[in-house]
Amino acid sequence: MSSSSLSVQMDEVRRRAQAVLSSTGVAQDVKTHVQTMASIALPLSEKYRHLTAEDMLRENSASRSKQEVLESLSRLVKALGILEKYGCNLTFPNRPKYWRSVKHNNPVFRTTVDAIKGGRRVLFLYGYTNQQIDGLSFPDEVVQPDSEKVAAVTLEVMTLRTEVDMIVKGTHPHLEHFKDIFPFLEQQESVVNDLVVIPPVEEQPGDKPQVISPSPIPAPGPVGQPLQPSAGSPAACNVCGCPSSLVCPSCESPAFCDACDALFHRHPSRAAHKRDKIQKIKLETCGICGVSTVQSQCSTCNQRLCLNCDKLFHSHPDRKGHNRSVLAAAKTASLSLSPWACARCTTVNEMRAVLCSTCERPRLSTAASSAQDSPVPTSPNTEWQCKSCTVMNQGSSILCEVCERPRLATRPPVAPVPSSCGSQSDTNTKWTCQFCTYVNTKPTGVCEMCSLPCKDSPGDSVPQSLQQPPSITKDQTQPAAVKPTASPRVNLELKRQKMMREDGLSLINQIREAEKQDVSPEEVYAALCVCGGSNVNPCDWLTSELPHLLDEICAMAASVQLNRKTGDSGTQAVVDRDREETAESEPSATVEDVKLSRAEAKLAWLAAGGDTDRAVTQLLRDRQAKMRELHSLGFRDVTQCEEALRLSGGEVKGALSLLQRPLLEPFHQRIWTTQLEPPIDPQNPDKQRMCRRLLALYDLPSWGRCELVLALLQEPEVTYSLEDVVQAVKESHDKDFIRRLLKNECPCCLCIFPRCKMQSLTSCQCSVCHECFGQHFTVAVRDKHIRDMVCPVCGEPDINVPEQLDSYFSTLDIQLRDCLEPEVYDLFHKKLTEHALMKDPKFLWCCHCISGFINDGDQLKVTCPSCRKSFCTQCKKPWEPQHQNLSCEQFQQWKRENDPEYQRQGLAGYLRDNGITCPHCRFQYDLTKGGCMHFCCSQCRYQFCSGCNNPYHKTGCKTPQCSIPGLHAHHPRDCLFYLRDWEPPRLQALLQKSGVEFNTDPSTGTQTDTCGVMEQKDEGAEHSDSPCGLKTQPGQAGLCERHYREYLVSLINAHSVDPALQYDTVELVRACERYQVDAQRGENEDDNTFHARLLQNLSEVPLGEKVPRNK
Repeated sequence: MSSSSLSVQMDEVRRRAQAVLSSTGVAQDVKTHVQTMASIALPLSEKYRHLTAEDMLRENSASRSKQEVLESLSRLVKALGILEKYGCNLTFPNRPKYWRSVKHNNPVFRTTVDAIKGGRRVLFLYGYTNQQIDGLSFPDEVVQPDSEKVAAVTLEVMTLRTEVDMIVKGTHPHLEHFKDIFPFLEQQESVVNDLVVIPPVEEQPGDKPQVISPSPIPAPGPVGQPLQPSAGSPAACNVCGCPSSLVCPSCESPAFCDACDALFHRHPSRAAHKRDKIQKIKLETCGICGVSTVQSQCSTCNQRLCLNCDKLFHSHPDRKGHNRSVLAAAKTASLSLSPWACARCTTVNEMRAVLCSTCERPRLSTAASSAQDSPVPTSPNTEWQCKSCTVMNQGSSILCEVCERPRLATRPPVAPVPSSCGSQSDTNTKWTCQFCTYVNTKPTGVCEMCSLPCKDSPGDSVPQSLQQPPSITKDQTQPAAVKPTASPRVNLELKRQKMMREDGLSLINQIREAEKQDVSPEEVYAALCVCGGSNVNPCDWLTSELPHLLDEICAMAASVQLNRKTGDSGTQAVVDRDREETAESEPSATVEDVKLSRAEAKLAWLAAGGDTDRAVTQLLRDRQAKMRELHSLGFRDVTQCEEALRLSGGEVKGALSLLQRPLLEPFHQRIWTTQLEPPIDPQNPDKQRMCRRLLALYDLPSWGRCELVLALLQEPEVTYSLEDVVQAVKESHDKDFIRRLLKNECPCCLCIFPRCKMQSLTSCQCSVCHECFGQHFTVAVRDKHIRDMVCPVCGEPDINVPEQLDSYFSTLDIQLRDCLEPEVYDLFHKKLTEHALMKDPKFLWCCHCISGFINDGDQLKVTCPSCRKSFCTQCKKPWEPQHQNLSCEQFQQWKRENDPEYQRQGLAGYLRDNGITCPHCRFQYDLTKGGCMHFCCSQCRYQFCSGCNNPYHKTGCKTPQCSIPGLHAHHPRDCLFYLRDWEPPRLQALLQKSGVEFNTDPSTGTQTDTCGVMEQKDEGAEHSDSPCGLKTQPGQAGLCERHYREYLVSLINAHSVDPALQYDTVELVRACERYQVDAQRGENEDDNTFHARLLQNLSEVPLGEKVPRNK
């Protein structure tokens, strides 16, 4: 493929892999893409855009030998793996907690990334550009890493690691791009064409070495690639040029490697294509070892062997004259250096690999072995039986413990050897098992020893390679027929094998029965050594006779020791020699003074294999070693040491505990005394004593920290306590930093406290003392709303933001649990529950009392469970019988026409009925909307505009192109916020133009001198509801001018009248700019045309969506 097409392919694979990695952050998801990028034949300068791969490879392999270069590349692979994990952590959606910094003192970082050259440059590309004392970190202004760039750099790190790993393993498909960096890649193995002489082990005088003629072999490939046959080799991959393993007939038979096949056939139109694996030529293995490749062939004995087996097999004097020939070069790549191809998935693996890296099958397993062999145990702990030697191996082992053949390897081929004429009669009755070499006497198809079938015909199945043909001289003549005779040696061997088999099975059965009774195999074996000649069960003997035997062993050992001390030679000379070393330091004793335990005697008896005399010797040796150990620890009283060993069952640790207990008794008495310890005095001249007490009482990490505590307490004008200083010293060793921890001013009470006695919320960085924290939230819970429970210093967080509300109260609940009184904490939970219930759309506030409840019905009439009064669920008005079967609008119209009390109140009652309703909790207030438009609900503390119901924002809002930082709201053009500045005649003109009727005269019987509309007023620090009280004006229906404007605006909102009809040109331009509507005046455009066009454009902008429009 051309360089341009490879570059296009590289860009496409890089783009897909970068998109996947930046979204998931999982390296396994882009493993196939990385393998494809590593296999593309492009120079390093074109393949790597961010990393300087050539410089990194040169710096880590400059002026070294081949072995040192390979070791440094292995370290580079490990370091790149760690850098890959750093990049994946930055692109992962849930990044680790400490992703912003990389510490140099991290042992993994120090031994991997810091051990190579260029590792910190990769971290710089990730974004770790801020140099610190102990490492690298992201700059403070960086909120989150650049996922796109980090993913791109991480992909290049993964690709470089894959390429370097392939170079180390010798499987890289394009080594020509690395020859300038690694000169040893240009070296190739030379082909040896000389004749090879295989001399015998012991060459007789006059014998000449046999010359083996080499056969033609294919030339070896480049270094690092496996040897391939000259004919029938698979074609290269049609995409990346690597060795192919699959062919697709549906795509006109192009060849693909595994990675490119997964990418190319991922497309839905090619997902159903059936691909065929390319069959590769499998090398024949040696006929003896079954592991190495066949390199020699003997035409005399018809054997195909490797060089080692051929040299060993033909070293026999009878096989010196055999004619052999070499099938492969004498210096071909050895099995320890050349890679091998898996027979099932065709993956090329390292020679030292036992299992395939792709399908995890053993090296010698065939492609069809899964169907022929027995199923593989699914559990790794299941034992498995070797198919060559029948040994049961542990489930975790890969190779057989005896023959060292792989777990799934098939049995090595063994050719049947025709029996000689002299043993023709024996072959009809005897045959040797090819698995366990047991000689079977019956002509059955199953071995009597291992119970495995014999696949060959009955007969002596010893491999031909191990048979020694009889040497025939010229003087000797072969007899025509010799009658076979029974060999007594064979009969003795059969008898021995049968006896061994029976004894082994009997011992196994006895051990299994003993394990059921918690008896160890060692005890069974020792018991059989004692009572093996009788028919007594070993388990029964251990229960009944072993205690008496152990007492006898203890008595014998005590007697031997007493005889040694009194000068008698005793019965054991060996024991005397062992005890002579310490004889001078021990006083004389009687038999009663020597104290030995049954536990010690049992251990010695088991170690001696059931031999009583050896057990006595071993018991005395063990006791003497334990006594010497106790003597070295300072305990020289022999009687106390022996008694302690007897009570502890011979355990040194237990005896040491018993011996130390009396020594520690005074210390224990002093610890548990009722006398109090004197307090730690920093001015005490005995500084070491004070430091030791600090270490014992406060668990300080070092002696230096204790001295630092004393130094801080000795400073003049110290006001903090010892506990506060100890807590601060545990956090740091910097004296200035500790002083800052100990001196923190509470912003509420302005007192000085240590940091450990300050408390802060999770929503801000403010810290207050514990007392102020508890008092603030106690007052807030008792006297204020749940939304007033914010930081007493900065007022954070903004409770109106729903996203912050739930998380804030969940953490606040944990903090208030320990600082509030139980009854206050219960009240907090009650208010928190009511606040949560208000979010339910079925939750209703009673208009008669302050209670709230859940209404599951769908009727208009509902009764409060607290005050037992009824009201309407829609208009929240007290329920009246006339409301039955009438809508809320029809009921309001009926009251205006028929209710005398409502008629007497006039427009004041109308404004009261059309009062303020909280858009958040739907709580209704019988108040007018005049005055300040900023309204705060007393139930949920929601802040909104009473004219349009839009929320008020304390800080910046999310509205596009809004730059107002303080308190503000966004009002539509028909909101009372703008229309309250219009004069009543202008509002009346707007209503008249729209055909809406309005009142100018007061109702009959209403008060006309002062306005009686109820409104919320600020009186000190509290809000109260009271009449307006301003004087009325003629022609304004008995209301003050402000409330009359509110009445007219309510009619405008109720009939959805657009106030833009009364706008002049300046107001139209200002409104268009507010709504971001085009307000530019056209060329030669007169005033009327410009006014009409602006009005048309503004009329396309809808009126306020939340403006109350009650009629």
